[in-house]
Amino acid sequence: MRNMSFALTTRQVRRRDKTVTRRNGWTFAKVGDVVQPVIKSQGIPKGGHVEKIGGPIRFVEVRRERLDAITIADVAREGFPNLTARAFIAIYLDANGGAPDQVVTRIAFEYLEAHEIPTARRRRAAA
Repeated sequence: MRNMSFALTTRQVRRRDKTVTRRNGWTFAKVGDVVQPVIKSQGIPKGGHVEKIGGPIRFVEVRRERLDAITIADVAREGFPNLTARAFIAIYLDANGGAPDQVVTRIAFEYLEAHEIPTARRRRAAA
């Protein structure tokens, strides 16, 4: 299972307030993908480990759109209910670079319960 880093929104994911994320890249993502939220997945020192944030999430909607097309409803779904779209874009650009009119991957997701987490046996049975 692939990891997805939520270093800047760890608290929102722990509380399950965040149900949408925007990413530079992730053009391979598709509806139905299951990933494990982690605090950080790159730049971990030797001997360190990836720290999971809860259980896996499943992508329920994936599309490419301009960053500056974000709605105030999506700012809240990103985990920032008290920010304006402009403020969210500024935070995003500070963390990820780029320009307000860049095209990003918008991923809506749901949190999986233990009985929904795909296992090797369930994946083989579904194939």
